Order: sequence, then structure tokens, then C-alpha cells
Amino acid sequence: MIDADDTDCQACGACCSYSAQWPRFGLEDALAIARIPAQYVSPCQSGMRCEGNRCSALSGTVGVATACRAYASRPDVCRECLPGDVECNLARAKFGVAPLPARISG
Repeated sequence: MIDADDTDCQACGACCSYSAQWPRFGLEDALAIARIPAQYVSPCQSGMRCEGNRCSALSGTVGVATACRAYASRPDVCRECLPGDVECNLARAKFGVAPLPARISG
């Protein structure tokens, strides 16, 4: 399992496997969606394609080692989930991964 001090999102993946409703597009325009590889976008283009609750762009094992195959072009909802925020720790709890302390910006 991931140590609570590890804030590398690419190693966790819990937020990418929490819910098929989570990776939904919000403010993305058509150009931003077009940058995401088509195989990872849902057929109706409302969000990321999921396999069950897991985003199809996620590879690896949640809580052990993961990577996002669309990381550079990921949608806003993925960029907004930050290590240690409420959504992050909610997803981590679902998978039995230790919570992270919230990051302080400044």
C-alpha cells in the first residue's frame, strides 16, 4: 500500500477508480476534449470512458502503482482533484489507502 506521505497521484489512482460518474467533463470545450485520445472518451463525449467505476485511461493497480495514459490531456475534473483534498481522501478510503494531509497552497 501507499505510504500516507506519498502525494504522487500517479502512484495511487483511487480517484480514477472511485465512480464512473466522477470523470465527467465540465468546462472543457470541443478542442480540449479532442486532445484526449478518443479511446478514453465516452461515446457521448460527456466524460472519460469507464470500465465499471475505473477510468479506461488508468493503468496499474490502485493503491500500489498506477499511471494515467491520458495525463497530459486529462480533463479539468482530474486536474482539480488534489492530493489530500476531500475528494482525494474519500476515494483513498474506499480502497483502504491511508489519507493524505491536505496541501497548503501559498
